[in-house]
This record gives sequence, structure tokens and C-alpha cells, in this order.
Amino acid sequence: MTQEAPPTRLPLKSLLLVLGLAATAYAVALAVFGEGHRLATLQRLVSVVGLQAAALCLLNYLLRGLRWRMWMAAYGRPLGLLEGLRLYLAGYTFTPTPGNIGEAARGLMLAHRPLGAAQSLAIFGAERLADLLCLLLMCLPVAWWLVALNEPLAWRLAVLGGLLVLGMGALFWGFRRRLLVRLSWLRDAWHCLATRPAVWLALTGVAWAAQGLAVWLLCRDAGLSIGMLQAAGFYAVAMVGGALSLLPAGLGGMEAVLTGLLVVHGASAAQALGITVLVRLLTLWLAVALGALALVYSAAIRDISFR
Repeated sequence: MTQEAPPTRLPLKSLLLVLGLAATAYAVALAVFGEGHRLATLQRLVSVVGLQAAALCLLNYLLRGLRWRMWMAAYGRPLGLLEGLRLYLAGYTFTPTPGNIGEAARGLMLAHRPLGAAQSLAIFGAERLADLLCLLLMCLPVAWWLVALNEPLAWRLAVLGGLLVLGMGALFWGFRRRLLVRLSWLRDAWHCLATRPAVWLALTGVAWAAQGLAVWLLCRDAGLSIGMLQAAGFYAVAMVGGALSLLPAGLGGMEAVLTGLLVVHGASAAQALGITVLVRLLTLWLAVALGALALVYSAAIRDISFR
């Protein structure tokens, strides 16, 4: 996994355009649907609970950054701890792109010995597969909750979700050899996942557990009585649903699913929307803002090149 590859031109203008459109659409949606609760919602960001939730989200970024740094080292690109985390954060600038594909630019942006497109896409694919595995595990309490509702629709949703996951897993396992032969980036992603699997699994699991705990704290702070596993599960289901929509960072899809689940659980529409806004500000837009700062700084010291 140390094969050198020629540098690839980064489609910076396209990435920034998508980022700007996604941020604008999100701001307009908040302005239209937030009504009179916007100020109170934003004020909760600077509360003790808001700061605790932000710290947990930062822990998520840190642990996933360590995972990315480990896979970069497997490609012969060892990075210092702070350097690796800074470059990883810089990639979050491009998270609001369809399927989060903009994050695949992390390896392409390196000014010194950048990865090739296939290699960078391989690490991105490994990240998404690892994240999906842990998010699906976090979804299990929601399936149990749906069954416990003892309603036909809830049963159908739980069974349909389970069959969908099992079907996708069976298809991949059955055709994995053909897929790995035809798709070089998927083959390389598989090699990434074979690199110290216990380490990346632990990092990924704790990272998403921290983010789930942050969601639970925000729910409790908003006055919603909900268990920690259930709150984390709602967030995981919403993240998977948003990813399946292939919209930039799941914008719209993720919010709709999370708000809907919270309302079904018993939250009012305003309460559910307020929680969802806080969750997205801390789990998405905080990362984008930190990523933009890291990107500008890294470009200023010539660690990142946009050629």
C-alpha cells in the first residue's frame, strides 16, 4: 500500500460552490422554519450542556482523525500528530457535498507527496464503511423501540430495515470478489480496513458513541425524557437516512428523519426542531467551520496545495 501515484488536480471551485449552496440552503431553511425559537435554541449552545456536547463532538473528530492518520501511514505518508489532525480537519471544509465525497480531497490536498485519486478515494471509502458499520450497530436500539411500539407500521419499518441491511450485506459478500477486482478504490479500501482492524474499530466505535452521547445531552437539556441508547440510535438512523439521500451532507434528509423520530417519541414539533438544529450545528457546521480555519492555516504554511 505504498505505491506512489501522480498528483491529481483538485476541483476546488466545484467543491466550494457546493459548500456555499449547501450552507445557504441550510440558513434559509432555518430562517423560514425556525420561527421564534431560533434565539433560544442558539443560546443553548453556550450553556454548560452545549459546551459538553461540543467537547464530545470534538472528541469524535479527534478519534476519526487518528484513524485517518493511521491509514495515511499505511500508504507511506506518516504525519505528525498535530499535523495529521490539522490536515484531517481541513477536509471537513468539503463535507457538505453529495455523499460527503468532498472529504476524499484530503489526500489530494497535501502539498508534499499527495495521494493519487484512487488512493485518496480508497481511504474515504474505508472511512465511510467503518462509519456505516458503527452507525448500523447504533441503530439496533431503534429497531427494538419500533418493535416495542407494537404497531403494524412500526413492525414493518423494523423488519424492512433489518432485511435491507441483511440484503445489502449478503449482496456485497456474495459479489465481493468481482467488486474488488472491478473497483480498484474499493479493493484499496478493503486493504485499509485490513490494517489494524481492532484499532480502527475501537476508534470509530468510541467516536460515534461520543457523538451519540452529545445528542442525548441535548435532548435532555431540551426537556425530552429519552434514554441514551435511544437518542444515539435516533441520530444514527438519521445519519444513515441522510447518507442514502446522497444530498450534500444529507442536508434535509437527516433533519427530517431526526425531527420525525423525536416527534414520534413524544417531543413537540418545536422541541424536536430545536434539538435537530443544535445537533446539526455541533455535529456538522462546527466541523465545517473548524475545517475552514484549518484549511486556511495549512494553505498559508504551504502544507496544502490547490493545484
